[in-house]
Amino acid sequence: MTEELHDLDSRGFASDNYSGIHPEILEAISVANGAHQIAYGEDVYTSRLQDVFAHHFGEGIEAFPVFNGTGANVLSLQSMLPRWGAVICAATAHINTDEGGAPERIGGLKLLPIATPDGKLTPELIDQEAWGWGDEHRAQPLAVSITQTTELGTAYTAEEVRAIADHVHKLGMKLHMDGARISNAAASLGQPLRAFTRDAGVDVLSFGGTKNGMMLGECVVVLNPEAATGLSFLRKLNMQLSSKMRFISAQFIALLGGDLWLRNASHANAMAARLRTALEDGIRDGEITGVTFTQATQSNAIFVILPAGVADRLRTHFRFYDWNPATGEVRWMCGFDTTEDDIDSFIAALKQELSV
Repeated sequence: MTEELHDLDSRGFASDNYSGIHPEILEAISVANGAHQIAYGEDVYTSRLQDVFAHHFGEGIEAFPVFNGTGANVLSLQSMLPRWGAVICAATAHINTDEGGAPERIGGLKLLPIATPDGKLTPELIDQEAWGWGDEHRAQPLAVSITQTTELGTAYTAEEVRAIADHVHKLGMKLHMDGARISNAAASLGQPLRAFTRDAGVDVLSFGGTKNGMMLGECVVVLNPEAATGLSFLRKLNMQLSSKMRFISAQFIALLGGDLWLRNASHANAMAARLRTALEDGIRDGEITGVTFTQATQSNAIFVILPAGVADRLRTHFRFYDWNPATGEVRWMCGFDTTEDDIDSFIAALKQELSV
């Protein structure tokens, strides 16, 4: 007998990872569960997955399903670099701040982080670390990694990605995109996935699924075959080769085979926009005081500074994370299952705590 261990009414704004599985994806897992299929990616679902990704990114790409985002990022960058290679990234990048040192300790890569005001790199910022080629005393900067959307909830336009790609390619470097929330970016920009990835010059993409309704699974998508080598071996070497890969692939087929990826991301973005509008209305009407926005809301994330003590009191009702405890900055995330009632209840609780 299955035991219910958690409150099914529990809601929060900590992460889009907190949500359950979208019903359409859960159904796809169930459908894929019958009979036997060849293990380690030789199944019909993983074969079909190649066509699904090709539909979005064009022919000539190759997709490698993996378990998680850290694995996807490490594998991508390993496949793009020699052992002496270094990766330029934003200081706030997930590979630099939230992957436990895996890119460096497991991947053997040197990260060269750069401070940014909004989580986004530019050619000018990249030039701060794009130097020293041929110097045997310096790890060679041979790749740039950008995140779409960024850890600060901002989105690169296709033109911004193209400017970065042209710049780093001219310098003999390669471009990786961490697309943990790439669907949210597409929804925000109103553009197809290919417009700001392959068509904009991205070489290798980590495509996210877990934050957008999947149970687990991400995918390394090689957009430029000349930019990556050895992924089949690296995936096994890094413990990211699933024996029952059909269940990861079936989820991606359900997510990307129709418009579920866009529906989920659009809804999450819309809920963040609703939350921001409610906050702005409250500030304008004087019902919300002492709350300061720190970033533009371009996807499903909102960043604000709260008065001292408010965050801890508010967390007794809704879980969320501190972003910068020193300044009182917090992050609120919306997901595919966030409801209008969630937003309204959260705003009511915030107003109550601000009045204490």
